[in-house]
Amino acid sequence: MTLVNFSSKTTQISDQAQVILEHRYFLKDSDNKVIEDPNGLFRRVAKAIAKIELDYGKLPVEATLEENDFFVMMSKLEFIPNSPTLMNAGTEQGTLSACFVLPLEDSMEGIMKAATDTAMVQKFGGGTGFALSNVRPRGDRIRSTHGIACGPIEVLKTLSRVSSMITQGGKRDGANMAVMSIYHPDILDFIDCKKVEGDIHNFNISVGVDSDFMKAVENNMEYSLINPKDLSLVKKVNAREVFNKIVEGAWRNGEPGMIFLDRVNEDNHVIQEYGNMIATNPCGEQPLLPNESCNLGSINLAKFYKSESDMNNLDGEWFKKIDWSRLEWVTRKSTRFLDNVIDANYYATPEIEEMTKATRKIGLGIMGFADLLIQLKISYDSKEARKIGKLIMANIQTWSDSESKYLAMERGTFPAWEKSDYYKVDNQKFRNHCRLTVAPTGTISMIADTSSGIEPTFALAWKKQNILEGKTLNYVNKYFQADAKEHGFYSDDLMDFLADGGDLSTVPQVPDWAKDVYRTAPSISPEAHVLMQAAFQENCDSGISKTINFANSATIEDVENAYMLAWKKRCKGITVYRAGSREVEVLVKGNAEEDKQLVMDGFSIEEKILENQDLCCNSPHIINEGGCETCKNCGSSKCIIA
Repeated sequence: MTLVNFSSKTTQISDQAQVILEHRYFLKDSDNKVIEDPNGLFRRVAKAIAKIELDYGKLPVEATLEENDFFVMMSKLEFIPNSPTLMNAGTEQGTLSACFVLPLEDSMEGIMKAATDTAMVQKFGGGTGFALSNVRPRGDRIRSTHGIACGPIEVLKTLSRVSSMITQGGKRDGANMAVMSIYHPDILDFIDCKKVEGDIHNFNISVGVDSDFMKAVENNMEYSLINPKDLSLVKKVNAREVFNKIVEGAWRNGEPGMIFLDRVNEDNHVIQEYGNMIATNPCGEQPLLPNESCNLGSINLAKFYKSESDMNNLDGEWFKKIDWSRLEWVTRKSTRFLDNVIDANYYATPEIEEMTKATRKIGLGIMGFADLLIQLKISYDSKEARKIGKLIMANIQTWSDSESKYLAMERGTFPAWEKSDYYKVDNQKFRNHCRLTVAPTGTISMIADTSSGIEPTFALAWKKQNILEGKTLNYVNKYFQADAKEHGFYSDDLMDFLADGGDLSTVPQVPDWAKDVYRTAPSISPEAHVLMQAAFQENCDSGISKTINFANSATIEDVENAYMLAWKKRCKGITVYRAGSREVEVLVKGNAEEDKQLVMDGFSIEEKILENQDLCCNSPHIINEGGCETCKNCGSSKCIIA
């Protein structure tokens, strides 16, 4: 093996990525001056994570080889770990993991412990998920005090207030997920708890359902609401009526989402001692057991396209245009990298450390899928695209599983392996309880200058104000701009038209192939969105973060059909958003005529957004109560940095 030192080469990043890195990721001195560059950041992270090799008996030279491999794949933007790892690795402070689920026990002590642990996790950059399903319903008698239970919604509001108090290491505000079982007596209150825009603003909410409930919906049957305290029957309700309320809420403002818990637990191979997974991380892609955490990282698929000059005159079939051997190498190295993160990590509580190291879950995912399809000249909403997605994820699963088994031979299985279903099956000795997760990759996809997760391209051109020069400029998708110039349909007028919200399909001079390849998220049918999610889910042992986009004119029935399709296609969850359905409090950057100079906490809105950059796209965003950004078009929500 040859030792390659890339330290003298400069990582090629976009101007936008440079701004993001300077504001959020590069180390700073005591005067708040940046003291890192992209190479320095990736070298710092690579060194800290590769150092773990020494703990498993590797020689220093072997650890250095791994460090170089880790550095190369990050500096070439082939793989990027989640934000906490980029921010904190090698600094001896802060967690390296993004995802946590915390236990919420039905007692004063349990609720306060959850609040305390939330503060500790979010202080260092983690997002938290909770299951409200075990909290007794509102109005229930409390024997110890002869009082009346406040119910899970009040508990949720308490946790929300705690989260609002925490600024995560000066980087960003907390993000949370609350899940409630469809069988809980307070389920109707939960469905409506975010009906008023701005209420419980730092929590996403999802209803946990199973196939029994969904079949009851199909057959318009009643089902039972059960008190979790004593498992007594509270009452029977009509499943169709409850489902309708879920769908109406999702149509109204995108919440609640839905999690198919029986489907989730098919991949929960840990036996009953640990229980079922009944909650997820804030974006819903990572189901976890109580006190588990998971560190995420994503492979940038856009980097594995072979240009024509690299293909030695191959016949142009898409399969031959993907660099499968390099993708395998990066997948295996990424799996090792993420396993090392578990040992390099700093944990907010002893319970989280114990549980995380018992199951050693990692979440290797992808980003740049839409950009790969564009390079392949394949439409996102085609059957061919879903075939490509399914095959890519199947191969990544095969390689990551294989590497996890190799790590198990080298280092041992995850400690809870003998208590898992894997123990009963030959050739299932894994180092990591689960290996794959498709996260939303909001900021790291911007660092990599690629499309987010498995989402389609949202916009081909957009307007963005340069606050330093006081101008509003057009930004254009780099692939679209190159194709437009190469094939002779580029013009400033076209870019202005698209940046102002124009539809590419209505422009006569644009060839039909380009209109197909450059279909954007708002123009893709909800059915195609769901089918793409299902294609990736088939070979992913955790979950998928995916927004199912609807036009503003979509009906409640359209949303219902998407929820039913997701269940029937064996997705693990679904999140939808109807364009423009969120209440607007402050409009941010629609176009030059709509620009407003607004101030929050001494900073202009433009400066705040520049600092945050956790945006799905560059479409107009709104600022909700509490300082959370919500995309006007796709509903992606992020909190502005305090």
